[in-house]
Amino acid sequence: MTIEQALEAVYVSLDNDNENIDECIDALKAVLKTNGAANVTVDPNRLPQNNRQGRKMMQSYFKRRGVTVVFA
Repeated sequence: MTIEQALEAVYVSLDNDNENIDECIDALKAVLKTNGAANVTVDPNRLPQNNRQGRKMMQSYFKRRGVTVVFA
């Protein structure tokens, strides 16, 4: 699995009311570790809540699970 595929799974999960989001985050974390990446760049336009509060909530949630999120 590539970073793009793992990130796409996260986008799909977010669109489906966070269904299986923890599994998607774990998969993304594993792919990032395999590729030696420190963070993932997320397209804010693909988020269901593309406002400051939604972005900060996402960053906080992902950070607690070990994935650093930055926005494009």
